[in-house]
Amino acid sequence: MPETTAQTPPARLTAVVTGASSGIGRATAARLVADGWHVLAVARREDRLAELAEETGCEVLGVDVTSDASVEALAERVRALFGPGLNAVVHVAGGALGVETAAEADLEKWQRMYDINTLGAVRVTRALLPALRESGRGDLLFVTSVAGHEAYPGGSGYNAAKAGEHMLAAALRLELNGEKIRVIEIAPGMVRTEEFSLVRLGDSEKADAVYDGVENPLTAEDCADVISYALNAPHHVNLDLVTVRPLAQAAAHRVARHQGV
Repeated sequence: MPETTAQTPPARLTAVVTGASSGIGRATAARLVADGWHVLAVARREDRLAELAEETGCEVLGVDVTSDASVEALAERVRALFGPGLNAVVHVAGGALGVETAAEADLEKWQRMYDINTLGAVRVTRALLPALRESGRGDLLFVTSVAGHEAYPGGSGYNAAKAGEHMLAAALRLELNGEKIRVIEIAPGMVRTEEFSLVRLGDSEKADAVYDGVENPLTAEDCADVISYALNAPHHVNLDLVTVRPLAQAAAHRVARHQGV
């Protein structure tokens, strides 16, 4: 259960979860609601958010993290909904586009990945940090990727974008040292969700092939479990960086595959 101290009255903890229309973001929003949190789930696809709200009872708002105006609207909604009570921002919005080598880089894809994964996280952090400070018990949790720590062929654009988000988290941890705000990074390895590889590769057959022969890739719910643990731990306990992979994966580019699995 969430910790209660003199600074944190016995009320529901509050969170904003970005990228909540699918995958890890959706699973995280649902898990935090189940944990008793008051959750504002945000993403671009409002139809998906409406389904999530109906299923879980969370609050929802259509937000594009690459838009200043959209993120300002998010900050206004947070103030109206939570007042000074925002306890966590969970940055899940992101994604990969393409597998071109650096020599063949599609710069539009690189720009888009940087805008969503890195600048989107900066934009949301900047807008919501005042509310986290006001709460007296704040968390900034970044869902990055092992791709931000380990380069691999065909991953350079995503490697660079996620490395930028990783360094954002690391810098914030130093800049906020001494304040009642934890900075947490969860870096998943291979996670099988309905959209990540499909969006990256643009072909369902190629997307399915990513997981061929891999026994038990991580699920979105596996990642949500780790996020839930990190956020619900006593607030003096900070999980700076958690790398979570399926047993079959030893590194970003090394995965055990078995025929017939």
